Amino acid sequence: MRNIAVILAGGIGARVGGNTPKQLLPLQDGKSVLEHAVGAFEQSPHIDEVCIVMHPDYIVHAEQMLLANAWQKVRHIIPGGKERWESSVNAIRAFTPYTLHHTPTTNLLLHDAARPFVSQDIIARVCEALEEHEAVTVAIPSTDTVYEMADSKVARIPQRSTIMRAQTPQAFRLELIAEAYAKALGADIYDVQACSACHLPATDDCGIVHEHMPQVPICIVEGEEQNKKITFKEDI
Repeated sequence: MRNIAVILAGGIGARVGGNTPKQLLPLQDGKSVLEHAVGAFEQSPHIDEVCIVMHPDYIVHAEQMLLANAWQKVRHIIPGGKERWESSVNAIRAFTPYTLHHTPTTNLLLHDAARPFVSQDIIARVCEALEEHEAVTVAIPSTDTVYEMADSKVARIPQRSTIMRAQTPQAFRLELIAEAYAKALGADIYDVQACSACHLPATDDCGIVHEHMPQVPICIVEGEEQNKKITFKEDI
C-alpha cells in the first residue's frame, strides 16, 4: 500500500488579508504555514510521497521551499485551481491512470495547507484506518450547539452529541476519489476543458464521496484541537 499526501495550497487566503497567501505567511519560528504542513507529512514514516498543489502564481515559492528544506518525499509541485475541488481534481489527475495500473494500492491523503499543526498521531491514525477502509476523515466533537438556519431564523437544533467538526487530512483509495469526482462532474476528469465548465459547491472531499458514492462508508478517526485551520489574521 502506498500513501501519498497531497497538500492543498492553491488558495490565496483572502480572509486573512494582505497581499501574501496565508500558506506563505511565517509562524513564530520563522517557517511558513506551508512549510509546517509539508514538514509534518515529510517526517511521517507512514507517508511514501508528498505532492504540493500550489496557486499558479506562487509555484516558485514552493520550489524554493523544497530546496531550502531538502524535502525528500516531495515529488510533485502542481498548479491548483480557482476552486478547492479543482485543486483536488488536479492532484487526482497527477496520479492516475498510470498509478492505478503500475503500483500497489494507492491512497491519497488530501490535507489543507492552512492546517499546519497536524500531528504525527493524526497522520498515523488515518494511515492505519486506510488499511481497512476506502475512505477516512478526521473530526472532533463539537463543543458548541449548532443551529440550522432558514431565513435568518433557527430552523433546527441538532443534538450536539451527533455533531462533529471536520478536519483534514481526508483520505481515500485513489480509484474511489477519482470515480466520485467523475460522477460529481458528470465528465471525464481527464477532459480538462469539460471539467473547466463545471461548477461544484462542495468544499469538502468527503462530501463528494458521501453524495456520489453513498455505498462507501467513511471512517472517522479522532482529530485534535491543535489541528486548527488558519482562516483569519488573528489565527496567525
